[in-house]
Amino acid sequence: MPALRRLVAVPALLAGLTACGAGNLAAEDVATKAEDALEEQVGVRPEISCPEDLTPDVGASIRCTFTAGDDPTEHGVQVTVTSVDDDAVRFDVEVEDSPES
Repeated sequence: MPALRRLVAVPALLAGLTACGAGNLAAEDVATKAEDALEEQVGVRPEISCPEDLTPDVGASIRCTFTAGDDPTEHGVQVTVTSVDDDAVRFDVEVEDSPES
């Protein structure tokens, strides 16, 4: 878990996703790709939950929460869209320094 907290921003890619609703990216897909990106960086797969879908617009962001391993402490993670190219959406995943209280 400490390795996850040391991360500043991890880039991730959502490619070939079908948008739901009004062209948004499904919260479940965003969470899964964020989990993939963090696991690749630190070797521990967190469990991420996002409360809503993400608009595929540069600068759009959503605050999700995660837990990792046997530690039930929830931490915040910010997912921010950095680029959109046809059906490929790139975003940064930034882990917050302090756990939620």
